[in-house]
Amino acid sequence: LGRVFTMFLIVTSIGIAGYAISTVAGYVVEGEFNRIFRGRRMRKEIDKLDQHIILCGAGRVGREIATEFYKTLTPFVIVEPRAEVLQEIPFLNEIPYLEADASRDQVLKEAGVEKAAGLVAALHDDQSNLFLVLSARALNPKLRIIARLADDANEKKLLRAGASAVVHPEAIGGLRMASMMIRPEVVTFLDQMLRVTGRTLRVEELRVPEGLRGKSLAELNLVEATGLLTVALKARGRGGYEFNPPPSTELEEGDVLIVMGTPQQLRQARSLGS
Repeated sequence: LGRVFTMFLIVTSIGIAGYAISTVAGYVVEGEFNRIFRGRRMRKEIDKLDQHIILCGAGRVGREIATEFYKTLTPFVIVEPRAEVLQEIPFLNEIPYLEADASRDQVLKEAGVEKAAGLVAALHDDQSNLFLVLSARALNPKLRIIARLADDANEKKLLRAGASAVVHPEAIGGLRMASMMIRPEVVTFLDQMLRVTGRTLRVEELRVPEGLRGKSLAELNLVEATGLLTVALKARGRGGYEFNPPPSTELEEGDVLIVMGTPQQLRQARSLGS
């Protein structure tokens, strides 16, 4: 009986050990294969992009930025080294992303920094954002860079490093809380405008192309053509805005119209005059 038990134990132990080894090996090989395959697929998607935005950092602030880009159909790439942070983005499978360190020049090149239109530095501290801004500005001098600011004392440093503008999330949050206290109806109106059922309504900017030079707002008739509502006009070479411009206003190439509508309506309007 002892020999039979020992033989049974040996066979069972070998079987369990073999199964465990094959399971672990399969998990490692499959995981590595999936990682390589996913990386290649992401690089192919990024290579197709042009004039996109690179979002560096997908934490609490970065996730809100990504959500706004996603809702407004803005082409963008997320660069975030932490897999658990990326998994918190509900639409992750619909957008290109890199699970990597954005402070490395090679990673920025893989994200298409040389042909990108903008970069958002939303890392966790000013030092990391400062280094990122320096690297991105060196790789693309024409890049528009928006940097997250944690300490007001570092604002000038980020601007000197090459940031186009800096944003202090805590200051914005404080302003929002104050506005909700002293002008609640205005805040409620804006919130409802941003959350129209089934639509993404935003205030956007529309740069006048060469094909619309000399046309008036009445001839353009954005409301009938696209559904966009014209709020203001910034003429090229002027610093101020003309709010609610009259229909007789003639447009020049490079003028910027501030309009209200959906991303789909904005795309339609940008195709006018092309």
